[in-house]
Amino acid sequence: MAAPGEALTPSSYISHHLSNLSTDKLGLVEDGSFWAVHIDSLFFSVLIGFGFLWLFRSVAKKATTGVPGKLQCFVEILVEFVDENVRETFHGKNPLIAPLALTIFVWIFLMNTMDLIPIDFLPYPAEHWFGIPYLKVVPTADVNITLAMALGVFFLMIYYSIKVKGIGGFAKELALHPFNHPVMIPFNLLLEVVSLLAKPISLGMRLFGNMFAGEVVFILIAALLPWWAQWLGSLPWAIFHILVITIQAFVFMMLTIVYLSQAHEDSDH
Repeated sequence: MAAPGEALTPSSYISHHLSNLSTDKLGLVEDGSFWAVHIDSLFFSVLIGFGFLWLFRSVAKKATTGVPGKLQCFVEILVEFVDENVRETFHGKNPLIAPLALTIFVWIFLMNTMDLIPIDFLPYPAEHWFGIPYLKVVPTADVNITLAMALGVFFLMIYYSIKVKGIGGFAKELALHPFNHPVMIPFNLLLEVVSLLAKPISLGMRLFGNMFAGEVVFILIAALLPWWAQWLGSLPWAIFHILVITIQAFVFMMLTIVYLSQAHEDSDH
């Protein structure tokens, strides 16, 4: 942010809004440290997660077999939508998959929706009323959050691959696929390990890239247009962005189901 008395340029405005409230900027750890924590991303992701759990729990407790309310009807439609996709995509038997898919879809969608809040609506009062210098309110525009979620899916993939196939079966899948011959084991291992590691990286980076790009567009509109003309640019982009945030949540959910379905499939070698 510009120093007191210094004019705020578009460049400094954009840089300010792309900066996280991290422990290194607050002087709690060394500047640029690997162990720096993005406080704002963690705060909003946890807050949204608890809000989602509270809302769905309250709907479940008040659910009735009679004529449902609008909120109960919406939640039931959402649950049925996710359950249908799980049944069509997941071919194993695991009671965790459907609740996990529902949690991923709703949580990511709500975090993505934070991108529709006007750029300065929360950062401005946070800085001028509470002295918080930086505040990014879109957790999925932070690569640390998206990769952390993708790594969670990756660890579940490894866990269920070993649980269903055994350590030997999982090792054979890596060593004897796609070419089932001992001579090709080194090549198979290289190919399969790279393919395995690419799944969480692409899963996390896809979500981050789309949400970060959307946030940058909103910031550019806010920085380069007069305040009275911002609606001309931000409103059409926000309407289009509703489609983006929904698709990204759906894609992350579907790829999670597909990857876990593959982990439950026992390959024949």
